[in-house]
Amino acid sequence: MKSSTKYFKRQIFAAVAIAVIGLSSCSKKTDDDGLVYVPPVPAGPPVDKGWTFETTPTWADEFTNTGAPLTSNWDYDTGGSGWGNNELQFYTNTTNNASVANGILTITAKKENMGGREYSSARLVTRNKLDALYGRFEIKAKLPFGKGTWPAIWMLPTDRFYGDWPKSGEIDIMEHVGYDQDVVHFTTHTEAYYFKINTQKSSMKRIDGVSTAFHLYRVDWTPYAIRGYFDDVKVFEFANEGTGYKVWPFDKRFHLLLNIAVGGDWGGAQGVDTSIWPQKMEVDYVRYYKMIDK
Repeated sequence: MKSSTKYFKRQIFAAVAIAVIGLSSCSKKTDDDGLVYVPPVPAGPPVDKGWTFETTPTWADEFTNTGAPLTSNWDYDTGGSGWGNNELQFYTNTTNNASVANGILTITAKKENMGGREYSSARLVTRNKLDALYGRFEIKAKLPFGKGTWPAIWMLPTDRFYGDWPKSGEIDIMEHVGYDQDVVHFTTHTEAYYFKINTQKSSMKRIDGVSTAFHLYRVDWTPYAIRGYFDDVKVFEFANEGTGYKVWPFDKRFHLLLNIAVGGDWGGAQGVDTSIWPQKMEVDYVRYYKMIDK
């Protein structure tokens, strides 16, 4: 016959073990971000409720000032580390590479020695200025041209809740490489679907004159799907599969980035034409519209 003391101790041990297992199932240790909460796997994909968006922008920059971009709207990523893609530019935070005049933001990439690099450019971010969960982003822009240019209009997670790239996701509203003129790409990256394992979700469309005229680049982001539009024509849709954050980390806030990279693994895949610089991306406006919840 069991003693009551031994039985009681076994019950306490079992309770503690269950508690430890429960704690370990909702967090994990990463190399650089400490404990990261991992939510339970959803039962299935969400229902598309047909979400719409407000008709007046919640946040916008029409670039009506003169000089540097407004500090109330924009910050900068700076440096010349290669940015994970072997890029050639050094990003600055000066009007040498990002300036506003006549209603236009101009990001300029130049061939000049800067920070140990042979090119300078700018990478503007709305981090901690505009961080949004769901909504519509519209950016009207004219792109640079020539071999070695790699402009982008894109989004990154502000808090990296699920871990470092690509675990917390990326939304590329527009990417263009100069050696493939007038072909524009819309892409999303996640831990399950990203370019280094060749599983990224992506669409491309030829748009004549992306470097000679302004075109509208847009994302509509809801709990159900990320949808991409070029000149208001839908070119991309990635629906939430309802299988967890490895596929869909897009339930946390993101911010916007505007930049021109030089060279790099993709932009420089066919070399860099040293005779074309400076090159510029011009932005007429940036507008964000809140999603109307249902």
